[in-house]
Amino acid sequence: TSFKEVEDRHITFFKGDISGKEVALMKCGIGKVNAAVRLSELINIFAPDMVVNTGVAGGIDTEVNVGDVVVGSQCCYHDVWCGEGAWGQMQGLPLYFDGSRKILDIVEGLSLDNLHTGLICTGDQFITESIGLQAIKRNFPKALAVDMESAAMAHICYQRNIPFASIRVISDTPDKETDNQTQYFDFWETAPKRTFDVLKKVLEKL
Repeated sequence: TSFKEVEDRHITFFKGDISGKEVALMKCGIGKVNAAVRLSELINIFAPDMVVNTGVAGGIDTEVNVGDVVVGSQCCYHDVWCGEGAWGQMQGLPLYFDGSRKILDIVEGLSLDNLHTGLICTGDQFITESIGLQAIKRNFPKALAVDMESAAMAHICYQRNIPFASIRVISDTPDKETDNQTQYFDFWETAPKRTFDVLKKVLEKL
């Protein structure tokens, strides 16, 4: 597959095809603002039919382990409080941003081990200790994973009426009796291939 490099406003995009589907790729950077700004630029330039975000996340449920893949059936903020409504909800917006039903149906039909669908929580924090994880689980007991970008991108797609999905490989598990910093750095050899394999299978079936 060949890709064409496109530079715009200090952001590098790559345009090409994967599994016969025309795609535009970018690195969104770390955190909610980077993700929102860069995705907005991508949408303005390429007008995609749907947006799929891939990356890593911390596992915050006993059923997920390092190397597992979580696809967000919903995404939400875990660090937002506006004084009214539910914790994590911005006024005028839903608490939960739904993932693309079409992509979720495809994912749930794949014969892949250690693949989960569920809630991904987003905040501008790298969760390294169980105390932070417990606070998130208290507000969102069904959450499977925590990251720093998914809900921000889901938020943008909700406002633009664009289907969105987040595919995250679990990099560490802060609440388990392991050194999660070591987990995070040790798994990188397999993480990119794991998420790309899922993404490729999804694109093949779209």
